[in-house]
Amino acid sequence: MALACACMDALQGASKQLPSLRTRHRISHHHPLFWIIICSGWFHAAAAAEEEDSELLQFGARFYNTSASLVNGKLNVHLVCHTHDDVGWLKTVDQYFVGSNNSIQVAAVQYVLDSVVAALQEDPNRKFIYVEQAFFQRWWREQTPRMQNIVRKLVKRGQFEFINGGYCMHDEAATHYVDMIDQTTLGHRYIKQQFGVTPRIGWQIDPFGHSAVQAYLLGAEMGFDAFFFARADYQDLLQRRKDRTMEMIWQGSKSLGSSAEIFTGILWHHYEPPSGFTFDISSKNSPIQDDARLNEYNLPELVDLFVEYARNQSNEYQTNHLMWTMGDDFAYTYANTWFKQMDKLIHHVNLDGRVNVLYSTPSMYVDAVNAANETWPLKTGDFFPYADKPHCYWTGYFTSRSAFKGYVRKLSGFLQAARQLEFLVGKNQTGPNTDSLEEAMAIVQHHDGVSGTEKQHVANDYAQRLAIGSAEAEKVFNSALAALIGSATLAAEQHCPLLNISYCPTSEAELPFGKSLVVVVYNPLGWSREEYIHFPVSSAMLLEVTDGAGNSVPSQLLPLPQSAYRLRKFYMDGDEASMTSNNYDNPLFHLVFSAVVPPLGYTTFRVRRASSSKTNISIKSTVETQHTTPTVELTSSQLQLSFSSSTGLLTQLTNSKAGVSTAVQQSYCWYNASDGLTEEDPYQASGAYLFRPNTSTCFRFTNADESSMAIVRGPLVEEVHQSFAPWLSQVIRIYKDSAYAEVQFTVGPIPIDDGLGKEVVTKLTTNLTSNNEFYTDSNGRDFLKRRTDWDLEVKEPVAGNYYPLNLGIYLKDNTTDFSVLVDRALGGSSIVDGEIELMLHRRLLYDDRRGVGEALNETVCNSNGNCEGLTVQGSFSVYIGPSEQSAQWRRVHGQQVLMPLQFAFSVLEDGNEAAIRSPQFSAMQPFYELPPNVAIITLQVSSSNITLQPLLFKAVEESELSKNATVNLQSLFANREINDVEEVSLSANQKKSQMKKMQWHIQGASGSQTSGSRDRDPMSNKYSVVLAPMEIRTFLIEF
Repeated sequence: MALACACMDALQGASKQLPSLRTRHRISHHHPLFWIIICSGWFHAAAAAEEEDSELLQFGARFYNTSASLVNGKLNVHLVCHTHDDVGWLKTVDQYFVGSNNSIQVAAVQYVLDSVVAALQEDPNRKFIYVEQAFFQRWWREQTPRMQNIVRKLVKRGQFEFINGGYCMHDEAATHYVDMIDQTTLGHRYIKQQFGVTPRIGWQIDPFGHSAVQAYLLGAEMGFDAFFFARADYQDLLQRRKDRTMEMIWQGSKSLGSSAEIFTGILWHHYEPPSGFTFDISSKNSPIQDDARLNEYNLPELVDLFVEYARNQSNEYQTNHLMWTMGDDFAYTYANTWFKQMDKLIHHVNLDGRVNVLYSTPSMYVDAVNAANETWPLKTGDFFPYADKPHCYWTGYFTSRSAFKGYVRKLSGFLQAARQLEFLVGKNQTGPNTDSLEEAMAIVQHHDGVSGTEKQHVANDYAQRLAIGSAEAEKVFNSALAALIGSATLAAEQHCPLLNISYCPTSEAELPFGKSLVVVVYNPLGWSREEYIHFPVSSAMLLEVTDGAGNSVPSQLLPLPQSAYRLRKFYMDGDEASMTSNNYDNPLFHLVFSAVVPPLGYTTFRVRRASSSKTNISIKSTVETQHTTPTVELTSSQLQLSFSSSTGLLTQLTNSKAGVSTAVQQSYCWYNASDGLTEEDPYQASGAYLFRPNTSTCFRFTNADESSMAIVRGPLVEEVHQSFAPWLSQVIRIYKDSAYAEVQFTVGPIPIDDGLGKEVVTKLTTNLTSNNEFYTDSNGRDFLKRRTDWDLEVKEPVAGNYYPLNLGIYLKDNTTDFSVLVDRALGGSSIVDGEIELMLHRRLLYDDRRGVGEALNETVCNSNGNCEGLTVQGSFSVYIGPSEQSAQWRRVHGQQVLMPLQFAFSVLEDGNEAAIRSPQFSAMQPFYELPPNVAIITLQVSSSNITLQPLLFKAVEESELSKNATVNLQSLFANREINDVEEVSLSANQKKSQMKKMQWHIQGASGSQTSGSRDRDPMSNKYSVVLAPMEIRTFLIEF
């Protein structure tokens, strides 16, 4: 080191005698260039020996000091190096990883990680954050043990930090909170196993609006210290910049109050660097040219620009700490194009001295901001809807790809049931298990996945992954039920995944005398339930139904509506399996009967062919097509529906048990989608992301010649079959003891012959005075109050008042609630006082210029190559009642929709009753079930230890059930003895006792802590857990 210093002194002295470096070509041969070169060589050797101590990074004879740390009294600019890697969007997840299909987009995540890891090793001061575990785990599996150890060291030193840590960066509008938890848990599990660390920061920088559930459940309850995002409504953002409220404390849950608050920040420049400081290999920005000997020397200008940006940003934030996101989509494929420029930036800006800049991470930034001891504004509610321009509301994706959204929700419920059964019988680590479906479900929660904003070929890839995972999970489901029943004979059960188009070969097969159809009905909820089930059967038979004890069960045969026949024929046409079925062309019925199923258990039923002399055969429904009275009514013991005979439309809804009634007019209509040929925001069309009707008028179906109505009646269920157009029909049904009406809609193929895209909605107009207020759920959990009279200016009165629905929407007056619950993610609103509208399906002809680059014009082809626009079939439930009863119905029925009964079918020879040793089963202890305000969300075998299962519970937030509830964990498991219980974080990656909440000062008040019960020990006595309203707790249980 002494020699190097001497050389430097000699060099500095000699430089005074040398000509300017700018005129180096004039240097005489008399100048001691050889001596300089020799000295320079010694300098390299000495500096290399001292590199770790001096923390000087050298390129040639130049060096950059990147060892900056925080400086009190200065603006500190935290450079956060990151890449945003979409888990599918323009390319599939695998194409993005390997770097194929680059004609669409040049992106290859494997090279991003390769390059970043190499660049981090060059300088211990460099830092990088990473989010998407779907990509990281693919990369990690391919690394050698040596490389894995290198990455572990980088993580341990804080150079490589996992942020968010989920399998993807999930959407926040079209996702259910159960699926959000699941995908985050999967990512956190991998990180914990491989690195022993827990992510500290929520990082949702690209979703198109942000939910209250994300803030408190996927943020504070996950153990995060802070949450950052990039997209906020353009008017909200302008006001926050002016008020310096870009950072805040977000209290997402009214029930949980201040105990679930989280520090939240909106990024300053989206998630990119400010203009001029993008250093990607493909960037058009000039690199930092700090060598005055070369042309295009720009160092002074860029240092000045950096300082200017920092000072401008500081006017919009409260502390002297600023975060710059140094990255973008799929950035750092060549990491040194970024890091070399940032090395220069840190060195020269700090030499300039006006601001301080350093390599940092969001965790370091949050620690610094917290230490500033500022007082922060309080945010409640959420950040929906999101608009980036006056006529550009990102509310279309709430419904985009409605059929895919329905498929995701259906498989979400099936995954929970399959994992429960996998736990009960033991997980097969080598054979079929639920891992494939779990991973596929995690991937599609991505904000360009279930959102419906991906290219069509990517949507196809998502659906294929789900189908493959579902097929493997079906094997787990069927074999587990067979094991619990105690029968090898039933091992060939079928789950019948195509019941959505009324197709199930096993149940439709014509039963000869001497054989019976065995129907196993599984209940994934923690309380017993009685529901009516239905499935297709051949019409050529008289049938009788008995339960597992041989008792007769009343049943009814319902004719399939014409829309079901059309769907079945289109999708099965040309399919060999369906064509070989001897009743493919026969009329079909749905067999309906009531199933009483114990908690976390199953019940078996037998369906046999019966002779005409039997008295307990299934009753065929009557069908009325001619109506002689002005009003047609459907009735149950609790509900009455009235319809107009002339129009066929619903006119009255009466809860006869509660004595509550309202006039209700149901209608269907469509908004014509804007093609963008407008004076305001020209070229801005309605598309996959944006909902932009070309007028606020919703066009109703007016052709009476195309409409029809039929009434189907029987002892168990009554239905109205209605057709409004060749491409739109519905069935409204009520069961014998039902308190609600079920509406099954079929929409499509939406016609586009007129050159107009269409957005199809249904409206339910009541006489309730709702005062421009309505309520929508947040990711299937809390209901939030909405208003149509915003403080902000809304240029799009329809699109600007749409909100995401995962559970439902309701209106209320002083005493009565009118509620609608949905079976999938949809968009909805109450544009007119007393009226609810749901968007059910969209077919569009133009791209909305938000990146996906194609119109949302879904088409489908059958096996014969016949193609048409996609048809969507779904359902929603309607209820009216006093507010307290309505709140209870929304929660209980909503849980039943989320976790539906699951079926398995098999054919058994009569006289082989011994094949069903256990016709009924419950995993819980006899006569025990969960309280009605508690649900098991996840019951799963941990991949790290087969004896550990995380359980998550929720409690209802309203009505008389908003009380603390007690659950006895041992009573949940009749055949297992609990050895130990430990409470952990929501994603099960850290002990709850070790979680420390950051403390923040809040303007005005510290927030409302509704109850001190969350601070108590959750175990009131041995294995008894107390749950406060709206609380979720996770436990690892060892048996």
